[in-house]
Amino acid sequence: MHYKKIKNFPKGFLWGASTSAYQVEGAWNEDGKGLSVQDFNETPDGITDFKVASDHYHRMKEDVELMAQMGMKAYRFSISWARVIPEGTGAVNDKGLKFYNDLIDELLAYGIEPVVTLYHFDLPYGLYKLGGWSNRETIAAFENYARILFENYGDRVKYWLTINEQNVMINHPNAMNPGVIPSKKELYQQCHNMFVAGAKAINLCHEMFNDAKIGPAPNIVAIYPEKCDPADAIAADNWEAIRCWLYLDIAVYGVYNKLVWAYLEQRGYEPTIEPGDMETIAKAKPDFIGCNYYATATVAASRNDGTDCQARNGDQQIMIGEEGVYRAAKNDYLEQTEYGWLIDAIGLRVTLRRIYSRYNLPILITENGLGARDELTEDGKVHDQYRIDYLERHFAQALMAINDGVDLIGYCPWSFMDLVSTHQGYGKRYGFVYVNRGEDDLKDLDRIKKDSYYWYRDVIASNGKSITDMVDSQ
Repeated sequence: MHYKKIKNFPKGFLWGASTSAYQVEGAWNEDGKGLSVQDFNETPDGITDFKVASDHYHRMKEDVELMAQMGMKAYRFSISWARVIPEGTGAVNDKGLKFYNDLIDELLAYGIEPVVTLYHFDLPYGLYKLGGWSNRETIAAFENYARILFENYGDRVKYWLTINEQNVMINHPNAMNPGVIPSKKELYQQCHNMFVAGAKAINLCHEMFNDAKIGPAPNIVAIYPEKCDPADAIAADNWEAIRCWLYLDIAVYGVYNKLVWAYLEQRGYEPTIEPGDMETIAKAKPDFIGCNYYATATVAASRNDGTDCQARNGDQQIMIGEEGVYRAAKNDYLEQTEYGWLIDAIGLRVTLRRIYSRYNLPILITENGLGARDELTEDGKVHDQYRIDYLERHFAQALMAINDGVDLIGYCPWSFMDLVSTHQGYGKRYGFVYVNRGEDDLKDLDRIKKDSYYWYRDVIASNGKSITDMVDSQ
């Protein structure tokens, strides 16, 4: 749809950036922090672990000052459950509480809105040893953890996210399960238990605070059929329901998606639902939806001949396709990064429109960004025009979604600073701020503003007016 006049980004738009605790903080065993599953995941040869990461734990004030200089309106970050409650349940670590208390105060001193994720892939290892999300006691542990965070920070934090990318943890479980990978039956039981835990956190937040806003943060992408073949359209519906709508239908409507439930029953994957679970889930009403978006996916009809499921780009940790449901297909209209990730800026507009038309809730983009092999030049700078081009295109499509009627309240690109990429370490960088370290050589860990940092600073200062002018002139 073309518009004669383009509306600008709304007043108060939350221009921000995102990180996660285990990928930036380091200090993996300092000041009473417990271990998480991420401390036991094997990283590929030559790729760093999470022990030091970007050393945000020790450089927090310096990092927040850089956020303020960029003019950020919001900072989406996660709290390490194991830093606050070392075993996941039981004794609370006061030094862990203090770190996040100081971070929140520092952000607010600069007028930056904290957007806090309760759980971002780093389940405390103490809980994992007891069965993790397969053990219903983890639900109670999560509710208790949420209560502690609400009690300590709820007077200052107005935006909360429950669980980051729950659908990724179910559909691509390798990175979140050191050791034996659960069966599909176990994974969907874990998924259900997370649904209950997330709902309990939402209900608790609303009971404790009248003005807080809380919601889920799944990875949601539009799924395209490869061709106009109706069988491909069925495959796309299958995958969009299983990968996306399952998670938001539960969060917003309190019910299992019917197509997905049929799939679960047919394959014997349906979870055990305890009395009261669905009532708890139905009571939980999110105030907004967090959306992590990187690129769309394209699928074709299943052949059901044993070849539907294949590794993405040879990466055995990321399997695409499911036998008898759909198979991955190539989309020749899209570009790829050097790491094989697709680039689909228009797909962001498509995704936002689909989410909003289905759920009619405000949306906050909680992740979107470009991973690239940034190089520090001899002049001590990082010239990442490719990141500027990427984000400019995506910002433009977000603006078009706003003009389409989508209630988009903010945009937090991944990531504020360089952090440990799960599969490529510091070879693949996402940040506006360069962290001067390699995989094994920590160097000086200096923070260096990239070209994209200055560009984004100017976008924020004008509330995206440069994006609006660009779109208006096309």
